[in-house]
Amino acid sequence: MQQKYCYDYPRPAVTADVVALAGSSLKEAKLLLIKREKPPFQDMWALPGGFAEMDEDIETTAVRELEEETGLRGGKVHQIGAFGKVGRDPRHRTVTVAFLSALEGIADVKGADDASDARWFPLEELPPLAFDHEEIVNQGVELWEKMDGKDRG
Repeated sequence: MQQKYCYDYPRPAVTADVVALAGSSLKEAKLLLIKREKPPFQDMWALPGGFAEMDEDIETTAVRELEEETGLRGGKVHQIGAFGKVGRDPRHRTVTVAFLSALEGIADVKGADDASDARWFPLEELPPLAFDHEEIVNQGVELWEKMDGKDRG
């Protein structure tokens, strides 16, 4: 059900971002990134993610955006945490809820929607990342390292 909202005070936008990691050890782990097609941070690498629809749960947003931007589907996601520093998005006040998708192996991906490319990168060879995605990746890797192998994938 679509609802109309009218507030006296500004409200932040809510997004979901996904740290998709594949591999069985930190040394061989690869991270899935998308190349942003539009500003801000056009042509920079970023985590797959985007804005929550008014009628969807935030976990559903994460799974939807991962599939829309990379074609990757079906993995479990685990919440990493919320990131909401003022200025993290130059367009407006935005809070993101980040999720980890721990995969057994890399899958074929292709940039789509507002991503011009999608690619797997070794953790030790990451390009500069848009927004505060480096911080999100670091916390995602910490969670991934704590997970038992059976919890991944």
